[in-house]
Amino acid sequence: MRFPPLLRRRGVLVAVTVVLTLALSGLGFRLWYVGPPGDASLEAGFARDMQAHHAQAVQMALIIRDRTTDRQVRTLAYDIATTQQQQIGQMYAWLDMWGLSQASLEPRMAWMRQGHQNMPGMGQQTAQMPGMATREQLKQLEQASGKEAETLFLRLMIPHHQGGVQMAQAAQGSGQPQVKRMASSILAAQQAEIELMRGMLAARGAAETSPPAAG
Repeated sequence: MRFPPLLRRRGVLVAVTVVLTLALSGLGFRLWYVGPPGDASLEAGFARDMQAHHAQAVQMALIIRDRTTDRQVRTLAYDIATTQQQQIGQMYAWLDMWGLSQASLEPRMAWMRQGHQNMPGMGQQTAQMPGMATREQLKQLEQASGKEAETLFLRLMIPHHQGGVQMAQAAQGSGQPQVKRMASSILAAQQAEIELMRGMLAARGAAETSPPAAG
């Protein structure tokens, strides 16, 4: 069966359009597809170390919840515990999805060199996780109560959040969209909570200094 010339031309145009669409779609996929990160990547290091960092924040939040009756402190502790525990679950799932172990032989914070490679002076900040409380400080928090516990909690959580902000800033150099979104979320939340906690400390007439570790 022979088709009229107009239909034949339209058929050719449709075929060419389909071929070009498929070709461009394939090119777009190659340009935008980001494969899973490796074991020594920024993303893997961030997911592992931020889980540990968050876990201590959750621990401190649960301690202060039982050491005070102050509604504002308890609300803050609840928000920190629930938000950061949820993020721990997300980061755990990333590593599982990427086919990577939850632990690594890489030194802690080694990934920060990648995240801060264009920021002078930040490339050497490795090995020690920023803002973490010591065992002695956690023990002090467990033994305190009332206003003393509230002040201690705030003094420990402010530098802890500041450390989390540093880690989130480094993670913004990731090529994984979900990691960048998580980092941005952590930055926004923890910077806002730092200012809130500073106000709470001021209301208690306390200075913003970390207490000395118990001997």
